[in-house]
Amino acid sequence: MKTALTNAHVFTGEEWLDGATVIIDGAVIDAVGVSIKIPDDVDRIQDLNGAKLVPGFIDVQVNGGGGVMFNQDTSPVGLRCIAQAHRRYGTTGMLPTLITDDRPIMESAISAVQETVDNNEPGILGIHLEGPYLNQVRKGVHQEDKIRPMESDALDLLSGLTGGKTLVTLAPEKNTPGTIQQLVERGVLVAAGHTAGVYDDYQAAFSEGLSCFTHLFNAMTPMDSREPGAVGAALDHDDSWCGLIVDGYHVHPATLRNAIKAKKHGKMMLVTDAMATVGSDQGFFELYGQKIYSREGRCTTAEGVLAGAHLDMATAVRNSVEMLNLSHDEALRMASLYPAEFLGLGNELGRIEKGYRASMASLDDSGLVLETWIDGRDTEMDGLKT
Repeated sequence: MKTALTNAHVFTGEEWLDGATVIIDGAVIDAVGVSIKIPDDVDRIQDLNGAKLVPGFIDVQVNGGGGVMFNQDTSPVGLRCIAQAHRRYGTTGMLPTLITDDRPIMESAISAVQETVDNNEPGILGIHLEGPYLNQVRKGVHQEDKIRPMESDALDLLSGLTGGKTLVTLAPEKNTPGTIQQLVERGVLVAAGHTAGVYDDYQAAFSEGLSCFTHLFNAMTPMDSREPGAVGAALDHDDSWCGLIVDGYHVHPATLRNAIKAKKHGKMMLVTDAMATVGSDQGFFELYGQKIYSREGRCTTAEGVLAGAHLDMATAVRNSVEMLNLSHDEALRMASLYPAEFLGLGNELGRIEKGYRASMASLDDSGLVLETWIDGRDTEMDGLKT
């Protein structure tokens, strides 16, 4: 099926094209431009009435949405609910994220993602396993008695997903030297998080292939004058990426502004760390048997400990402009192009260009999402409403 999206204000990932047309042929973009003749074999023409058309957002840290927590529902049905909830906010690709849990739950989560990948479920790009191989000193809301050393057969488990991306967050200082290298050699992306290491720990991890820091600043050693810690190592290293939670609660905007200035350009990406309340009217959910409350845009335990975020990617983009004084262009790249490049998908996602997958979102002037497309299928075709 061929579709022509006309009268759009298109952000290609590099520049804006006003009054542009995008031709979609099946799952891919066939043409983009201002003076495009619509082919005779186009099946459908849709006038976007001047709306902004941007690359779909890619979120590598999604714990839940639509009232579902991945840890509580490791099924394809649960994944579909989470993906649909975030699609309403422009997220067309995600890594559903399982935080520290028991081995059977991990196995079930990987199996569910494998099924969705095999069935080409829209929006699921792989899995993020955040734990359990972390440092209890920086556990955050992760359950302490579930954090553990890596089992002898864990490499097979962590690299078991085929056809999708796997991201593993671990504490480098708590894992045996060589572990990161073995994971990377098996195609796994490895991030440092919930870590209490020192600068030298991360230098060793970089040499093995560590490529990311999960939610920079949160649950990791800060940068000090004599010990740069995890934060200093992350900002000092040119080739690694950092996830940023821009909700105004996890990290002070001034701290984020300084970090973005310090880090090599193109290596900061927006993440939501979203919980079940995103895309849902519910005010709380359960994790590890305790209630987590969503109040005034933040998720906390009854004691006030941050537990993930009540944040979607469209809001993260707007916050990046309003709180961090970033250009809209750069905020959009941090939500699409940079995470695509981190995942090794920069040649097919993160841009609106000929040959790229037709995963996009249309926005109104305030940045609210009007419609989404995943591999050429729009929300109307998939029976969803944004």
